[in-house]
Parts: sequence; C-alpha cells; structure tokens
Amino acid sequence: MASAREIHIEGTGTDPAQRAQAALWHYNAEVRADLAAKVVLTTELDLSVTDRERAQEALVEYCSDHLLGHTAATDRAIYAVAAGAAETRLLVRALRAHHRLIADRIADLDHASGAAEVAAAAHAIGAVLGACHLIEREVLVPTLASLPGVELPELVHDVIILVGGGTLDVPDVLDVREIPHGRRHPRIFGIFARLSTGQSFVLVNNHDPKPLRREFEATFAGQFGWDYLETGPDRWQVRIGCLARGA
Repeated sequence: MASAREIHIEGTGTDPAQRAQAALWHYNAEVRADLAAKVVLTTELDLSVTDRERAQEALVEYCSDHLLGHTAATDRAIYAVAAGAAETRLLVRALRAHHRLIADRIADLDHASGAAEVAAAAHAIGAVLGACHLIEREVLVPTLASLPGVELPELVHDVIILVGGGTLDVPDVLDVREIPHGRRHPRIFGIFARLSTGQSFVLVNNHDPKPLRREFEATFAGQFGWDYLETGPDRWQVRIGCLARGA
C-alpha cells in the first residue's frame, strides 16, 4: 500500500510533475530577475563611462558563465529528451534556435562600443530568454510531462544538478524489454542526455532498434556512437555513446 506521502492527485499541487514544473518556473524566474537587474545597472543608471564599461563587462561575464550555463543545462536535461519525441521535436528545434540567438546577442554585447549598442544587445538577451521560458512554460514542458515514459521531476532535478556543476548518474545497462513500447524512446533519450562526451551505456532490447537509430541520426547526427554487441534472435545489445555534446 502506498504511504500518505506517495499518494497524489494528478494535475494538483500534490502531483510530483506539477511540483517539478513549479520549481522550474521559480528557477527560471530567478534567472530572468538576475539578468534584468544587471541589464538595468548597465543601461539605465546614470553611471560614469568607466563604471558603465565595468558594468558591461560584469554583464557579459554573467551571461557567458551563468546564463549560457542555464541554457546548456536546460538543453541537456529537457530539450534532449523532448527532441526524441515526435510531439515536441520541432518545438525543440525552434527553442534551440532561440538559444543560439541568445549566444549571438551576448557576443554583440561583448563587442558593443556605445551606450545604444550595449542597450540593444542587453535588452535583446532578456527578450529572447523570456520568449524561451514562455514557450517552455506554456507548451513544451506541459506536453513533455504528458508523454508516456517521461519523468518530469527527474528532468528538473537534472537541470539543477547541471547548473550547480554536478554530474548525472548514468546506468551501465538499460534493459527496456519490460518497458511498454510507447515508453521506451523517451527513456532512452533521457539516458543519452545524461552522458558526457566519451560516456556510453548498453541498450538491451528484444528487437533490432533500427527505428531508434534513425531517430538518433535525425536528432543527434555526428554526436552519438552505435555499436552492436549482440544481434538477436531474441536479444539485441547496442552500446550507445556520446561522441560530442551538441547544442
């Protein structure tokens, strides 16, 4: 029998997926607030030229380290899983394009030489980040949470671990033979997303996972290794490795 703390009503505050979403929104809001405060300091206060240049340098440093670390963690922990599902694959492509825009605007900020250029680049960073968070909140994460096999609390926990500089646990072997077919691919993509460059795991399946390989080729071209260790007739084993961690 489930204990009282294990019982929850789906879609309410007792639902672990709802709590995970709330934690993610709170973290995202903190990132936006920190960025906004630094943008105001750089662009709106009546600072001397020297102080404004120092504020600009501090903003570039914050964006390059913390903000890009935030987008990279979100990509690795959440986008990588969503990229493996047909319902969210195209949305992830659009969000990753937004992440590239953020990186481009940070580069613009770094090279900006006048107050107008600094303000344009700084405000663009905040606007694109806000758009990303809105799409995540209203579309991506709710859709992802509804997909079979996706454990949203685990994904949000992974974001926090990565942002803090930690590493993610990866099983040596993932046996999906007892997992219903509709739940296998999100689980596999979730494990792949945890890999660092050079790491791998062994997938055990009851058929040749050729459809999965096609999804990997469409989503992670040039980033994964695929080596058959056993080829049936009743069991297939494939070593899947991370060759490079892409954007």
